[in-house]
Amino acid sequence: MTGTLKRTTAPAVPPLTLPERLVQLLSRWRYAFLALTVLVTIVLGAVGVGVFGKLSGGGWTPADSESARADALLREHFQSGTPDLVLLVGAAGSVDEPRAAAAGRLLTERLRGDARVLHLDSYWPQGDPALVARDRRTALISLRLRGGEQETAATAEEIRRLAATGTQPLKTSAAGRAVAKRDLEKQSRHDLVRAELIAAPLVLLILVWIFGNVLSALLALSVGGIAIVGTLAMLHALSEFTRVSIFAVNLTTALGFCLAVDYGLFIIARHREELAAGRDIRQAVLASVRTAGRTVFFSALTVTLSMAALLVFPLYFLRSLAYAGMSVAVLAGLTAVLVLPVCLLVAGDRVVGRGGLPPAAVAGAYAAGGKGGLFYRTARTVMRRPVLTVVVVVAVLLCLAGPFARVEFGLSDDRALGAASPVHQATNVMRNDFDTQATAMASIVLPGLTGTRSESLADYARQVSLTSHVLRVDTATGSYAGGRLSAPPGSSSARFSGAHGQWLSVVTDAEPFSVEGGELVHALRAVRAPVPALVGGDAAALVDTRAVVGDRLGPAAAIIVFVIFTLLFLFTGSVVVPVKAVLLNLLSLTATFGAIVHVFQDGHLRWLVGHFLVTGTTDTLLPVLMFCVAFGVSMDYEMFLLSRIMEEHRRTGHTPSAVAFGLEQTGRLFTAAALVLAIAMAAMATSPLTPLKLLGVGLTLAVILDATLVRMLLVPAIMKMAGRLNWWCPRPLRYVHNRFGISNPEARADP
Repeated sequence: MTGTLKRTTAPAVPPLTLPERLVQLLSRWRYAFLALTVLVTIVLGAVGVGVFGKLSGGGWTPADSESARADALLREHFQSGTPDLVLLVGAAGSVDEPRAAAAGRLLTERLRGDARVLHLDSYWPQGDPALVARDRRTALISLRLRGGEQETAATAEEIRRLAATGTQPLKTSAAGRAVAKRDLEKQSRHDLVRAELIAAPLVLLILVWIFGNVLSALLALSVGGIAIVGTLAMLHALSEFTRVSIFAVNLTTALGFCLAVDYGLFIIARHREELAAGRDIRQAVLASVRTAGRTVFFSALTVTLSMAALLVFPLYFLRSLAYAGMSVAVLAGLTAVLVLPVCLLVAGDRVVGRGGLPPAAVAGAYAAGGKGGLFYRTARTVMRRPVLTVVVVVAVLLCLAGPFARVEFGLSDDRALGAASPVHQATNVMRNDFDTQATAMASIVLPGLTGTRSESLADYARQVSLTSHVLRVDTATGSYAGGRLSAPPGSSSARFSGAHGQWLSVVTDAEPFSVEGGELVHALRAVRAPVPALVGGDAAALVDTRAVVGDRLGPAAAIIVFVIFTLLFLFTGSVVVPVKAVLLNLLSLTATFGAIVHVFQDGHLRWLVGHFLVTGTTDTLLPVLMFCVAFGVSMDYEMFLLSRIMEEHRRTGHTPSAVAFGLEQTGRLFTAAALVLAIAMAAMATSPLTPLKLLGVGLTLAVILDATLVRMLLVPAIMKMAGRLNWWCPRPLRYVHNRFGISNPEARADP
């Protein structure tokens, strides 16, 4: 029997992706790799613990700004400027009574003899009227301390303890930026522990509910643990070269929890789905890395680049938070794509628990059969009336955004510590019982103005004293008020003059971080000086910070928009979907900012978020930080949703059914992830520190709005209205995507 044999060619199997190849390689030594991971994590944890002693509480002002240069010259050449520590010394009666005055003089001499004190101004013995309260029951001793930020904070804490003992019959309390920094650091550490104790058990319970077993929940949390520990070690190393903000650790913990749950949730859920579809453990792990891992990669890259936009601001407060956010995103992504799959190989089918949410494959089967669950039915309902849905939801978001039109930007002061803070209570006594703001006097430095030009200095001081909110101007030629000489030069006047120039102390009744404080700085800088003048002090720092944020905000926003657009374009091959994502994010974030102004600036609904002190302003830097964090995190949900919509659209070519299918597949997951993020951020909002409370409440609200109004309602409605236009791409850009975009992982054969 003869015949012709036909040669058949097996379909070519594309090569494995790099993450798949790495997972395959690591799986051969899986136990050794996991043991090494545990060892490295322990070592990094030991290193990371040391970061807590190297954190800084400032960083709100550019180092090269006019106010910073003025303060540096005052400290370096005149040993003066805004005091680091102010002691409020109170008596049962008058501070002028013989016994109280003797104790005050003794305390003054003790402090004057301390080598760590650079300069001291005291009510005793001269009886300066600016340093005594109106009821004469409290007097002030203001001190400039030697050393950098950490040294002055430690010195101030020690002096505060020493002054509290051995000063009978006087009682002392402390104010000033050095003790405020110390209290801020202590409270931040306490809040970090409390937030972890609140968030960790709740997150674990939610994950157990989602997965139906403890092992899957612990695996998801392990991603966050590794990312947080690694980031703390990185911050410790970074603190050797630059200053790191106290709040970087709080952000690391909260964001680490959120991203870990996001990435672990989607990897493990996809793995369980592949197991439910009949794959063996190895195939399920590789398929999860190929599909969900691709999405995790893009998501981590998006968060990293969004946080990198903070680096355009020359403020170490924002830059250290950028480093923290970038590091935790990268480490969470790498752990989810490399370590977690190896853990799943070792765990086998033990990750498939009883109960919990059903695998996405089951949900998808119901959706295909027309019996979709809640998210499928929601998408179908929305897409039946897309225009009405868009109009109603956008109207709600615009109403929330309304208060943002009256925002007044400021900086955090002692009131950010909370009403129970001793530093705030002491500062409030100065604010209410004294005629001057002793911790916030403005300073004007005149570099190069020599003592031979005393007449021009006197004329300039007279003009400055005529400025609104200025009570008195002290300088080498005497004291001035209302445009006239109010007191001749005294024994302390020599400190205003030096080889490098002259300086003036401006006593004011304006709150430094207020609208009036900003207006005062602009007025002082407008006064014609005999030489170029440098205006310093807290109010000037606010003006300079607002200026640099305004200058750099445009480039930072442009970076984020460009990054989001580019990554979503490479992810989807569409130009419409990225534009839609950016616009919806801007809308939801503006709504969040409006709510923040309504609550924290205007003081409404304080019972809902916890008590705090209303200042009438919104911190200039926190909305910038919220913008970058929320923009990056919201792209997590966008990419998770789009990945499943694209899979179904490539299979059917029908956009409405693909949207309903994608929302049903991912709705439970990103809702659960949003709930975890909201818990982590809400735990941070339990802090009495207003910046942490504002950040926690703001990010909680942002993620809730994004997961509900945006993902569940606006996205299906707009994609239904756009129809086939969703996937439109100009021919030149189509070539770019074909050349550089990431191909659909579902399009190639199984491993």
